[in-house]
Amino acid sequence: MPRLLLVALLAVPAAPAPAHAAPGASSTPAYMRGGETVPVYDYADAVRESVWVQTTGDADEDGEPDRVAVDLVRPRTEPGVRVPVIMDASPYYACCGRGNESELKEYDANGVISKAPLFYDNYFVPRGYAFAAVDLSGTNRSTGCEDVGGPHEVAGARAVVDWLNGRAPAFTADGSPAVATWTTGRVGMIGKSWDGSVANGVAATGVEGLETIVPIAAISSWYDYTRANGALRSTNYPSFLQSAVSGRVASCTAVTRSLATDSAEETGDYNAFWRDRDYRPAASRVRASVFVVHGVNDLNVTTPQFARWWDELARRGVPRKIWLHQAGHVDPFDLRRGAWVDALHRWFDRWLQGLENGVEREPRATVETAPGVFTDARDWPLPAARPVSAPLGAGVVSYTDESLPEDLAVAHPGAMVPGRVAVRYGPLTAPLRLSGSPSVRLRVRVDRPTTQLTARLVDYGTAPRIQYAWGEGVRTLETESCWGESTAADDACYLDVAQEVSTTDHAVLTRGWQDAAHHVTLRRTTPLRPDRWYTITVPIGAYDATVAAGHTLAVVLTQSDPGYTAAANTGATVEVDLARSTLILPVAGAVTLAPSAAAPHTAHGLTAPARPQRRLP
Repeated sequence: MPRLLLVALLAVPAAPAPAHAAPGASSTPAYMRGGETVPVYDYADAVRESVWVQTTGDADEDGEPDRVAVDLVRPRTEPGVRVPVIMDASPYYACCGRGNESELKEYDANGVISKAPLFYDNYFVPRGYAFAAVDLSGTNRSTGCEDVGGPHEVAGARAVVDWLNGRAPAFTADGSPAVATWTTGRVGMIGKSWDGSVANGVAATGVEGLETIVPIAAISSWYDYTRANGALRSTNYPSFLQSAVSGRVASCTAVTRSLATDSAEETGDYNAFWRDRDYRPAASRVRASVFVVHGVNDLNVTTPQFARWWDELARRGVPRKIWLHQAGHVDPFDLRRGAWVDALHRWFDRWLQGLENGVEREPRATVETAPGVFTDARDWPLPAARPVSAPLGAGVVSYTDESLPEDLAVAHPGAMVPGRVAVRYGPLTAPLRLSGSPSVRLRVRVDRPTTQLTARLVDYGTAPRIQYAWGEGVRTLETESCWGESTAADDACYLDVAQEVSTTDHAVLTRGWQDAAHHVTLRRTTPLRPDRWYTITVPIGAYDATVAAGHTLAVVLTQSDPGYTAAANTGATVEVDLARSTLILPVAGAVTLAPSAAAPHTAHGLTAPARPQRRLP
């Protein structure tokens, strides 16, 4: 799980000179004025075209190299002026749509892109950028196979960067060669969820020409997306994802078989299949700057995805920035629209146009500290944050697996609820700022070879809070706002969105899960013996929040968690030596935490609710 890493402000490379014109042309393109790009090109007159970039693979084993479809919208510039590219590589352009309004690609009668989802083309093309909407391998108009975060998917998207830099061939629909003479070769990848995940993967290849990525609610390890430290989050998930986005499953026998059999669902082990889909170990190859955006209450792509990736990038001094908000799986365009468009504009101007706008010298982190309240910080986790250890108490308590639904598991922390142990700290005499990745280290004895260990941090106290659970914490309004220029086929206007806020008496801050038999390593199981005590750490998802003075913080321990994982109820009874167990919190500021009470119970007999629904990343 993510480690609490305190990082000083790191030096970043000097901005590249804005060299976009051919010899003899003006050194400053018309779209650059006053240190920023401005809209000078007619969006309605933009060049719209499609090319198919050839990759080095043949995932569908048809004897031909796979080709990735790229739909381009680019300004009709003056002779000699070249432009950088904003690229969104996605599996969703035909099946599921992009953005809050689930927009799909649309084509004219000649098969040329007439509508690209999202506002990127509407806003940035008039400002001297091209936009590339890329169908991931095996989706929409691309050939090959969708291998769910794997080598074929990443290689296909990387090939587009190579083509834009003259290193890979591409063809038009009639088979004619296509050469990208109109671009500087500087590429920025952006996208939410799966789209942002492939941006992480391509950056981890170190491909030259990829200057920046903006991963929003993105995956950095597909193992951690489908597993929770050895525990299944959902069964048969890779195969489900492939079938949801690809119409070429029947042509991809080998890949489809691998997704079903090589993912080690029967053990939950981390193996070669998952190493191929883990981008973090290759963080040392990243050349691109990185602008991370994530919701601290994202229950789909959970917070270790950004936190571990962020830590790895920090170790290597990668130029980076982070926005954290309190909603769930949400794009910042649907949360803080004006500020987001401005921040993204300045970020792309800096890293793709080479404009010295000082963005890299600004505070590295922006964090939503209360609903609608965003504050800047020098870094994240907060530089003042330190790990604080809090004992769980004294004596030995036990609890038997009851497959508790979350609302019952966290209700009434002082009550005796079968199947849980709740340890309380407080009421707090001063505000407690958490910033980073908590964990709980348990000294346990288990009467089964394994069980799932679940831990939650809960804030008990009345406060206004964003209602993120499964509704993501936002609602769509009837008004709309426009961001860029429009055509009859592709308008730049989107329904406005507001946060869902209500006052509640408690909230789960963050959660963590650990399969007990994977406590030694995720690469294999180590079954527990009922006569032995073990020290097992349950990592808890990264978080940033302030628990108010007068509130009570609690750690709630349960076992199987039917609302969030697919782990079976083993019927195990877990004994916890409280005196030798510790809650470790990343705390900014001086604080002393002592447990005020523990409420264990060993009775059982509750009925488990239905398993969680599968979700697309």
